[in-house]
This record gives sequence, structure tokens and C-alpha cells, in this order.
Amino acid sequence: MHSKYTNQRKFHKLVGAALLTPFIVWSLTGIFFLLRPPFFEAYERIPVKSYPLRSGTTISPESNWLETRQIQSILGEHLLARDENGWHHLLADSNEVWNLPDETSLKILLEDAIQFNPDRYGKIVEVSGSEAITDTGIRITVDWQTLSISQEGQDGIWIDRIYNLHYLRWTGITWLDEILGIVCLCLLLYMTVSGTRMIHHSNNNRDTNDNHSGG
Repeated sequence: MHSKYTNQRKFHKLVGAALLTPFIVWSLTGIFFLLRPPFFEAYERIPVKSYPLRSGTTISPESNWLETRQIQSILGEHLLARDENGWHHLLADSNEVWNLPDETSLKILLEDAIQFNPDRYGKIVEVSGSEAITDTGIRITVDWQTLSISQEGQDGIWIDRIYNLHYLRWTGITWLDEILGIVCLCLLLYMTVSGTRMIHHSNNNRDTNDNHSGG
């Protein structure tokens, strides 16, 4: 019985040593999330700067459209129409498809949009396809079909890394990270159960020793 208890204690210590790194990571990243540093800018959306709609534009909706939006930007009047297949970007005055504009036009649209926060976004220095880079190191991506703009900076990248560390997404391989998380949780459960049993065993031994001493 004593040998079994000794082996259990050794295995308990071994598991504790194996969980030391995850415990430290959980604790440090947990403190980070509790303090909640002001990182709202890391995930803010960039709105397209809109202007008053031109008068006189008549929209002729198609029968399969489920939703429409009209936006007047610095490039002109946009018509966004959604059907069962998703969103479509159209010219408001003709319902013709409005394809992704050239880099010069896209730069004009983005520079107009980022004026609300010049400290973060600065100026556009490079445009390639639907992406742009600013002189402050922010990567801006345009979803032309929905006329929405997203951005990513170093702060967002580091926060995402901390999230991955906290949730044991350490390898970048989804199925392996899931196995790692399950194993760590199972070991944590074992530590709780075995620790409780050892405390109970220690208390029983103490009571037995007290009885012998009293006798």
C-alpha cells in the first residue's frame, strides 16, 4: 500500500512538472486579459467615408435581390445588392458590375477613408490588388464586394499570438493543438483528483498517528 502511494506521489510530481509551462503561460496571458490594455484600435474597422447621395438616381432592383445598399463615396455612387449567392458590387446608375478599381482609384478611396485616424494609419505607400500598406506599417484589405475595409497592425498580430498561447494553439496544426489541449485538461483533472486523494491519505495517517500517540 505504501509503495502504491509512493508511486502515485512520484507520478503526481511528474505530471506537475509537465504542466508547469502551460500553467505559467495560462497565468501570464490570463493577467494580460484581465488588465485589458487598450487594444481596441487593433481590431477597429475602417468605414468608407460616405457623402450625400446624388439626387435623381433611380434604382431598379432585380427580382432575386434580398437586400440593397446605396453609398456615395469619393469614387462615385455604389450599389450593393445581396442575393442568395452573396453580395454584388454594382454601378448605381446602370446596375452593371463594378469591378475592383485600379490601384490609383483604390488609393484615393483608402486615403479618404483613413483620415479619421491619421496617427494610426498615416499615408498609403503601396497598393497591390485589394491590399494596401501604410507608412505606419498597417496592412489594409478591401472587400470590394461588400465595400468594407479591414486592417491589421503589429498590435493585432501580437494579441492574436497571445490568444493562441492562452488556448494552447502552439503548433499551428489544428488537430494537434486540439489533442494538446485535451491532454493538458485531462492531466489537470488528474492533478486535482490525485492531489485530493493524497491530502485525504495524509489526513488519515495523521489521525492514525495521533491515536497511537494517545494510546
